[in-house]
Amino acid sequence: MSLLEDCQKSLSKNNFNCEIVDNSVEAGNIIKKLIGEFQPATISYGDSETLRSTGIIEYCKACSDFKFIDTFNHDESFREQIGKRKEALSVDLFLTGTNAVTLDGVLVNLDMIGNRIGGLIFGPRKVILTIGVNKIVPDIHSAFKRIREHAAPKNAARHPELKTPCIKTGKCMNCSSMTRICNNWSITEKSYPKGRINIILINEELGL
Repeated sequence: MSLLEDCQKSLSKNNFNCEIVDNSVEAGNIIKKLIGEFQPATISYGDSETLRSTGIIEYCKACSDFKFIDTFNHDESFREQIGKRKEALSVDLFLTGTNAVTLDGVLVNLDMIGNRIGGLIFGPRKVILTIGVNKIVPDIHSAFKRIREHAAPKNAARHPELKTPCIKTGKCMNCSSMTRICNNWSITEKSYPKGRINIILINEELGL
């Protein structure tokens, strides 16, 4: 079996629905298909470079079949964006990515304020995650290492206004910065209820 197939098998055992696709375009088409099947009245998302690569956010903004709650509208104030992120926790369908997934089918995530992991673990009726092959790691220890040493510093670098030490050093400094992005961890061992979380594994290196 391939790495993707091994991971898919483990995720399925852990009650996640999981599909494998070759690229981000195919992932976007799968999401559109699932939206048609779920028929959600409301959709929102947690920020994810992998999700953005599928083009689905632009699709959701243009579609009139459902209400799309844009949680990252930079024309709105920070307080308005926070209000939208709270609203996103009760939508019918929540879209995002993950920082790491282990070969035994466990999701590991790290957030600054928790809106992304909040939507993943509780609230929305259905969740869809897009995950590039580069996010697959052997175990939870490797997941923590990947996130701390690779994903988090690169994510912070996308937001230079945060001025965290890792932006300068390129590695985690276990800082006490007021704008530290490494605040809230989540480990999702199984989908509850079964099939609530739908995962699309993509055979491309995507995201951070």
